[in-house]
Amino acid sequence: MASILPPFPRFVFTIFEPIALVAGYLSPMLDTKGFVNSQLPATVLTSISPTATNRLLALQLGNVYGLLAMIGVGVLYATTEAKVVRNFLLACAIADVGHLGYTDFMDVSEWNSLTWGNIGITLGLLVVRVFYLLGAFGQDKVVKSTTKAIKDI
Repeated sequence: MASILPPFPRFVFTIFEPIALVAGYLSPMLDTKGFVNSQLPATVLTSISPTATNRLLALQLGNVYGLLAMIGVGVLYATTEAKVVRNFLLACAIADVGHLGYTDFMDVSEWNSLTWGNIGITLGLLVVRVFYLLGAFGQDKVVKSTTKAIKDI
């Protein structure tokens, strides 16, 4: 369960990140056109009507954010095994690197507020994940099982 995490990573991964992912889910669901237009560089001043493909990809991306929120909450609240938590956060860190790798870091002047937020949040989560995996926040708490062993009769 999430209670094995030290306090700061517990807050980041069980409260902040799921809320951010739910926001990422709701944004394209509630305003697909606005979401698609927010993906454009800051220098593009016109608002476009999304094509069917733009709309579909935006909704699929939103759905992936919702899925990630549910998986994170499901894993982090359901397990008391540190190995499961560490492997989950390692997988998330690898995905963070991939997510950041697809960003055009070379032309920062083209970034809009969504890009700045996306990069900032992803980079922040990656840093906390790496520090957690390196043990910078201290040891995981050991949770003793509350179920009693059943002896064979």
